[in-house]
Amino acid sequence: MGSNGDLNANSQCLSSTGDLVLDKAVNQWMAWDKNPQTRKQMESLVREGHVVELRRRLCSRMTFGTAGLRAEMGAGFACINDLTVIQSTQGMYKYLAKYFPDLKTRGLVVGFDTRAQTSSGCTSERYLGAIIMNKLELQSCELYFHHFVLQPYAVMKYEAAAGVMITASHNRKEDNGYKVYWHNGAQISSPHDKEILHCIEENTEPWPESWNEHLVESSLLRRDPLEDVCRWYMEELNTICFHRELNAKSPLKFVHSSFHGVGHNYVQRAFQQFGFPPPIPVPEQKETDPDFSTVSCPNPEEGESVLELSLRLAEREEAHIVVATDPDADRLAVADFGWKVFTGNELAALLGWWMLFNWKEAHPDPADTETVYMLATTVSSKILKAFARIEGFHFEETLPGFKWIGKRIHELTKTGKEVIFSFEESIGFLCGNMVLDKDGVSTATVVAEMAAYLHTKNLSLNKQLINIYEIYGYHVSRTSYVLCSDPLTIHRIFSRLRNFGGPGDYPELCGDYCITHIRDVTTGYDSSQPDKKCVLPLSKNSQMVTFTFQNGVVATLRTSGTEPKIKYYSEFCAVPGERDISSLEEELRKVTTALVEEFLEPDKNNLLRRSV
Repeated sequence: MGSNGDLNANSQCLSSTGDLVLDKAVNQWMAWDKNPQTRKQMESLVREGHVVELRRRLCSRMTFGTAGLRAEMGAGFACINDLTVIQSTQGMYKYLAKYFPDLKTRGLVVGFDTRAQTSSGCTSERYLGAIIMNKLELQSCELYFHHFVLQPYAVMKYEAAAGVMITASHNRKEDNGYKVYWHNGAQISSPHDKEILHCIEENTEPWPESWNEHLVESSLLRRDPLEDVCRWYMEELNTICFHRELNAKSPLKFVHSSFHGVGHNYVQRAFQQFGFPPPIPVPEQKETDPDFSTVSCPNPEEGESVLELSLRLAEREEAHIVVATDPDADRLAVADFGWKVFTGNELAALLGWWMLFNWKEAHPDPADTETVYMLATTVSSKILKAFARIEGFHFEETLPGFKWIGKRIHELTKTGKEVIFSFEESIGFLCGNMVLDKDGVSTATVVAEMAAYLHTKNLSLNKQLINIYEIYGYHVSRTSYVLCSDPLTIHRIFSRLRNFGGPGDYPELCGDYCITHIRDVTTGYDSSQPDKKCVLPLSKNSQMVTFTFQNGVVATLRTSGTEPKIKYYSEFCAVPGERDISSLEEELRKVTTALVEEFLEPDKNNLLRRSV
């Protein structure tokens, strides 16, 4: 675990676990941790002999997933707590100091959300203190927010070296996270994530003054640019607002839920920036609450079951549209009057159409589309690909995780290209490119304007979605997951797929359905390529296998980078003019069922099926 420190400082009060390696890790933790509540947790685990739990907490370290470091709050090197945030920040600072000669003047942007856990004394705001404490060598550019939502935008505006956000977004209330943004405003990706982890491992012993809790209040480095950044952000929303005069006259009423997170004030201001009155807030979910007391899970992607209060309020208020942002306001769920709750793929079809429609209005010359791009992650709907095929602009796929989209937008923009829309199916959207991360606040206002415009044409969002599918082909998708907390089970499932018919032989059939191509980005294999190598980058730290079926269905199995889930995605992409939707949906249902039952074997592997 790095430098040994005083391994015997607290060993006299703890009994041995019988495992010398584990005992060393326990003593190392007790020598470094100064939070009395997490120390008490560790002492209790040792005293009660919870050896398996101790190994889980102490014998591994968090790694960067699709959205930074995420884990449960509590004691242990594998959890989020004061000590591991201090260690992570020390490692990140060491890496940044080597990478940026001007780090002291560029500084960092630091933010936190509302998450907290009483039992361990762990809060996002407390972690902010740990980060500032570790930046004693910086000069005057330490910036921090009381809330999230503008983090990547601020990194770009201030030309900071990097940004850190303490959040677990839509994860369960027991979790927290440590998200790092690079100087371009996108989340870090390879090789920076691996290099930062290496530096963390080399700087695990807390530096002098790291535990001085009064440094936050007394630090001259501390300043809060929230109001300035928020004003700039709202002004820049004008770049994706196309019909402000129409908005001001619209009779549509909107309801918004911030899911006990930080989005309420920002969505109110963004709507007013677009010319709308503020949306009606869900009163029970308006205020921040780390316990997320009114929802079973703080993830609006779960749909109608967690949007109940929003839909009920919309009925009472005779509203037309519901928008819901997740706790850190980077994801957006939308329900149309009726109440049709759109999937991420369906909403992306609408937003992609809308952004292209307005871009073409401003650029009537067809030749201009040569510089236009839309992006999506590879597990998302192929609807933008269908748009591009007919409309003549460029479409590209990335690995799952918006960090890959952000990185690609940055690369394309440097070469004079314009990315007008990007998305991931898990209700993450970016209209335009004013930030390099998904943004629920700006997207909520874009949805409102699109709905207001369509209303003048006697169209609802849902009716327009059908029109889009009529033109570009129906794209029917199914997305869900099973829960699995055991890494060995996950490894066994995917190893079986890679050796299905013998060593190195992937399956050729799934139920009665013939598989024509297989892509495995974990190993770099792609049977559709002449050299059998993936075009997408390898993703060795996560599992992801994609199957292309003879009937046209494309399905992917992958592990989540932030939660103990195996996710599955399937889509049937019909050609324009094919209107027998029920048969498409039934075919897709059969393929998806076979995929889950035969390849994941939920009952045999004790996987918990989605229950929300």
